[in-house]
Amino acid sequence: MKISLNWLKQYVALEAPVDEIAHALVFLGFEVEGIVRTGAPKLDHVVVGEILTRVRHPNADKLSVCTVDVGPAGGVKTIVCGAPNCDAGRRVPVALPGAVLPGDFEIKQSKIRGQLSDGMMCAPDELGLGTEHAGLLLLDGAPALGTPINEVLPSGDVVFDLEITPNRPDALSHIGIARELAAWFRQDLRFPEIKFNDLVTETARPDILSEVRVESPADCPLYIAILVTGVKVGPSPAWMQERLKAVGLRPINNLVDVGNYAMLELGQPVHVFDAKKIGGRRIVVRRAADREKLVTLDGKERTLSSRMLVIADADKPMVVAGIMGGEKAEVDSTTTDVVLEAAYFRPQSVRWTSKRLGLASDSSYRFERGVDPHSTFEAARRTIDLILETAGGHVVGPLYHVGGDRPWKREITLTSDYVRRRLGFPLSDDEMRNALKLLNLAIVGESRKETGPEWTVDIPSYRSDLDRPIDLVEEVLRLYGSDRVPPAPCIGPALLDGDDDPVVVFNRKVSAYLVGQNYHEVVNYTLRSANELKVWVSRAAAQELALANPFVEDQSHLRPTLLLGMLESLKLNQSRGVEACRLFETGRVFVERDGVAHECAAVAFLNCHNEKDRAWLPRAAADFYTAKRHVEILAGHAGVELGKSALSPVSGAYPDWQEDHSASAGEMTDGWAARFGLVNLAMLRAAGIEGQVWAGIFVILPEKLPADSIRRRYQPISLFPAALRDIALVVDASRHADDVRRTLAQVAQAAAAGAFTVEQIKVFDVYKGQGLPEGKKSLAFSLAFRSAVRTLTDEEVNAAFTKIKQDIAADGSISVRV
Repeated sequence: MKISLNWLKQYVALEAPVDEIAHALVFLGFEVEGIVRTGAPKLDHVVVGEILTRVRHPNADKLSVCTVDVGPAGGVKTIVCGAPNCDAGRRVPVALPGAVLPGDFEIKQSKIRGQLSDGMMCAPDELGLGTEHAGLLLLDGAPALGTPINEVLPSGDVVFDLEITPNRPDALSHIGIARELAAWFRQDLRFPEIKFNDLVTETARPDILSEVRVESPADCPLYIAILVTGVKVGPSPAWMQERLKAVGLRPINNLVDVGNYAMLELGQPVHVFDAKKIGGRRIVVRRAADREKLVTLDGKERTLSSRMLVIADADKPMVVAGIMGGEKAEVDSTTTDVVLEAAYFRPQSVRWTSKRLGLASDSSYRFERGVDPHSTFEAARRTIDLILETAGGHVVGPLYHVGGDRPWKREITLTSDYVRRRLGFPLSDDEMRNALKLLNLAIVGESRKETGPEWTVDIPSYRSDLDRPIDLVEEVLRLYGSDRVPPAPCIGPALLDGDDDPVVVFNRKVSAYLVGQNYHEVVNYTLRSANELKVWVSRAAAQELALANPFVEDQSHLRPTLLLGMLESLKLNQSRGVEACRLFETGRVFVERDGVAHECAAVAFLNCHNEKDRAWLPRAAADFYTAKRHVEILAGHAGVELGKSALSPVSGAYPDWQEDHSASAGEMTDGWAARFGLVNLAMLRAAGIEGQVWAGIFVILPEKLPADSIRRRYQPISLFPAALRDIALVVDASRHADDVRRTLAQVAQAAAAGAFTVEQIKVFDVYKGQGLPEGKKSLAFSLAFRSAVRTLTDEEVNAAFTKIKQDIAADGSISVRV
């Protein structure tokens, strides 16, 4: 945001050098991104001269030879000039020999096409006044000949380009910055005088405006409309134009300029309607209809939706509320009656509409961050004063006021001892009181405690960012100056030999593994939109993980999974032709269980296979087992042996996974959960993602991570051979192979009775069809038996195997296929 120093001086006496003011702004919390000085620089040997005569140059058609009187600075000079407006009788800036103009251009006596020239008459750009070079700078008011040009030209201005943080909307105005500088330099703050006091002496004009109605009070809690008749449209005063131009705005006419001036002065956007263009003499604040059209002031037709707030008349929308007006309601040269609008619009509504339309303005910039609704009346009155001053006219009734001030009362209790403990250095009670007073933070109550005074501090409505005692400590420090904090040794426990946090260790290990598997790391926000959660997760999660006061509409919920952000990154890569299709992310997710949101550490990956991709040697595509193996290794880094856990096929509870191609384990019952497999194909297509996506995610509560690094201990390998046996089991077709494998493992371990180990059981064949009863399938398993101290005999292995076949069929749900 651009701030004019000349403008600031209307409200606070600033005599400090520019560098000192910039220093103050930085330490008050506003980054100074640039400083621009306008106006002419110091120019020696450049004076006021009057053109006496003008004749054509004998050797050049486009040049003129002029005699110029510079008075006491050198009398009459002969100067060759190429400007079209070097007519006799005009007073212009004259650079005499020895002058150095901007750009280190030194003026010397010289011959131009054989004609002696004793100086140069100057255009605005040659004096450092903008870029205009169409002709000489003509001086108004007949200044005395020979007067140094710096005494004639305006003194110029200094413009600060500031970065205002989103939590300080009160500083998005000249009054807001003046308030801060007044506190820093211990100066009084002078507010502009407001003359209009809501008293209307003129007869009401319902024939011009008969009704103001707000149909969406949640989006517009306060709306003020004031009618002014008999205005005359024309240029705004020079002082107003200069201030607007200094901060980068182009003056248009007095009514438009007044609206911009009031916004930049007070921070409250206002809008001026041409009253005769308000259809039906009625203003309605309402939601737009779906597909409703509006041509905005930038000449573009906007298609609106029912979530967007508009200011409409009886027939059509006139303004996108809080963002930009429409062409059909703007002020023009024929305007005689106007309606001034001053309102408070809900920040979330303005922000959402601005983003969806791709339309931003100085007005939306302020409404998005939250203007102070308690200053709306003041801004309306100030704007009326400016309209009457610059365009004339009369205020007529009635004054329309729909809604009202939002109740505001905020007090914070603060003790001087708390301030000193948080600052870490001594500061007197009087210095704290003075800092609060200078920042308009009134102490409305004080009591004595053993450790010092306790204050009750009243927070003004424009400082909604202050709501905790620590915020007031920051305010005290801002005004004291962080550059004055005394140096002190940093004393604390040495952690040089300590272990890193388990979450950090876990993230480091899984990242190293996935990078080694040729995955690219992505980083996304921990906040997602409500619609995403409803579609990809569940409505219950969308309810439980919603933020109470979201900053933006599409970041309104805590994320329950990392997949949403990674799929968004994958889609972006595909749309840009980026080949990175193996992605992973580590970070926090929030898992909702029984109405409680648990913050968990998580790692997720995805691998996209697109058959349209061309390669001279196609690689084998990822599949379910690829994803499963990755998740097993990732879980192992958290101390979880996924291979020993029961797997379940995903169901409708996880809409983001493809049924019959995905599995889950854990379900947070033991503090962790895992899911892996194929991402829902229909949802991928709806999201615009091409190809199959195999993915996996592992989630664990931080307290379940091992505090110490897992140290693997040496396990001796048996040097004796394994004894292998195969068994085929007939089970229900709906029964999962892993469930049968775990049952078989329990029976085999019991049959071995500790004499040797059942080293491995794995399925190697699945059969359905002829020879089996209807609704049954055959699962063939390979069993490996081994001893660490001897070679197993066939007799003992066969005895155990026989017992296995008997016991596995004992409950009748499993039979041995022969």
